[in-house]
Amino acid sequence: MGLLRRLQAPKDTAAAVGVAVALLAAEAALSLAITQWVPYTEIDWTAYMEQTRLFAEGERDYLNIKGGTGPLVYPAGFVYLFDGLRRVTRDGEIPTAQLWFAALYLLTQAGVMALYIYAQIVPPWALVLLCASKRIHSIWLLRLFNDGPAMGLAYVGIAALLARRHRLAVVLLSAGVSVKMNVLLFAPPVLVVLLQETSPAVIMQGVTAGVGLQLMLGAPFLVVAPTHYVSRAFEMSRVFLHVWSVNLKFLPPWLFQSRGVAVTLLTAHLALLMAFAACRWTEQPGGLSGLLCRSGSTPFGRKASTAEQPDKASSDTRLGAPGQLSAAHVLATLFTGNFIGIVCARTLHYQFYSWYFHTLPALLWWARLSTPRRLGLWLCIEVVWNIYPSTPASSVLLAACHTGLLWGLWQSPRWLGAIQVDAATAGIRTKKAS
Repeated sequence: MGLLRRLQAPKDTAAAVGVAVALLAAEAALSLAITQWVPYTEIDWTAYMEQTRLFAEGERDYLNIKGGTGPLVYPAGFVYLFDGLRRVTRDGEIPTAQLWFAALYLLTQAGVMALYIYAQIVPPWALVLLCASKRIHSIWLLRLFNDGPAMGLAYVGIAALLARRHRLAVVLLSAGVSVKMNVLLFAPPVLVVLLQETSPAVIMQGVTAGVGLQLMLGAPFLVVAPTHYVSRAFEMSRVFLHVWSVNLKFLPPWLFQSRGVAVTLLTAHLALLMAFAACRWTEQPGGLSGLLCRSGSTPFGRKASTAEQPDKASSDTRLGAPGQLSAAHVLATLFTGNFIGIVCARTLHYQFYSWYFHTLPALLWWARLSTPRRLGLWLCIEVVWNIYPSTPASSVLLAACHTGLLWGLWQSPRWLGAIQVDAATAGIRTKKAS
């Protein structure tokens, strides 16, 4: 009974570490078995190698860098990463590449588990869910997509943010964007967290460093053909094929590809981000508007007045040092912002599951849901992502699961409780200041 209680206690770090070590050992054995016994499926790896081979031969015009599946459509970080992988895998030898991806997968798993253990957001036994996806093992070990490494960099950036290394966090997230642009989905919630934890000066320094990294990585291509690089690497208008959609297969192809659907989803995305930022993500009295007012009143690192500084009562109540959010709140904010982008995406291909799979346990436990419903939602989402080819019915089920989870996140008392606590402590500060 004592062990069972420990496995159900999110704050039992020792139990969580024990579970994580056991899971990582099992994952190492399973990954090796998959690479040895399950047939590899060729989709994009050969094209990646063809594209990076052209780069190695001296081509710097993105318009001329192509592979068997089409032109190069990822930023420069992708080119350097996969050119490096090409070199260490004997020019793209697949069995060797699978071992490298297995190592990257295990490092990502270890990093994500460390985030969960530090944030104390799920019970130790729930870490098992991070290792239980057939589709994720396939994406990492049998398809060799760039989505996994991009998300690995994103999680390292999130770890830096939890460590209050704000500038470094922005740079690392920018590195993730340089491998695949989906990491940009984290940008809005990251900004909300930065506004609450640091000064505008630090934010500007981080953004400048992040943009500088993009310019540095892209420099060899920008010097030769800047328009070609920007239009290909950061294309926003690309329309994916209906046949590969996992989430909106229930729409007819003509409607799926219509501008009206794109505008509607973009509007919903922005509206949801604004709603969560204003009412859920800000552990501040007055919500987002109050946060922006306070940020504007103490620009570029100017020391706040006595009335603006958090007192001991507020810092004790908020579970973090003065000016800092709890790790659980930060993780939930970032994962929710990314999830909103997933919910509002016009298309989700099978490899896109890796964009949010590792965030699902945290989202499910942060949401206002019972444990049976959490497990039911997790299982339904996993089943849908393993239905190939996707069908209108499977897409409807996925949309229903996403909507239910988003509603549970909106209703979560963990957001509301934080805001109410800060509102109360704000009253204490006001009285002291007067």
